[in-house]
Amino acid sequence: MTTTDTAPVRFDTKIAVLLREDLETWQRLNVTAFLVSGLGSQIPEVIGEPYADADGVPYLPMFRQPVLVFEGTKETLTAAHARALSRSLPRSLFTTDLFATGNDRDNRAAVRAVGTARLDLVGLAVHGPRNAVDKVLKGARMHP
Repeated sequence: MTTTDTAPVRFDTKIAVLLREDLETWQRLNVTAFLVSGLGSQIPEVIGEPYADADGVPYLPMFRQPVLVFEGTKETLTAAHARALSRSLPRSLFTTDLFATGNDRDNRAAVRAVGTARLDLVGLAVHGPRNAVDKVLKGARMHP
């Protein structure tokens, strides 16, 4: 028996990506993809069920809720990073240095080489209670 629930789905958590406003289009897409992969790997409850089409061909599961994308200045990103850390929210980051690397090992080494306060952030993804994520994103605007 199949039941259909038409009530709107409301989430008590939020997934958000904050990008630095001066990135080129290809960088915005690349950074967003990298950032959200970190959240999905460490927070299994954000992942929904697998998909299948009408012919039964299976597809991988995806996030169970929307990913909201924001943009802001370098200063907005730095402040959001500090707020995410102070709230201990799950987060992933992307720094300018990662554009010059070509693999995961070198990416991790590039981040490890720089102290927290000196990270040249171009992207940040966070997950958490809606209110906490909203506070982290203060000063950011929705990506156009």
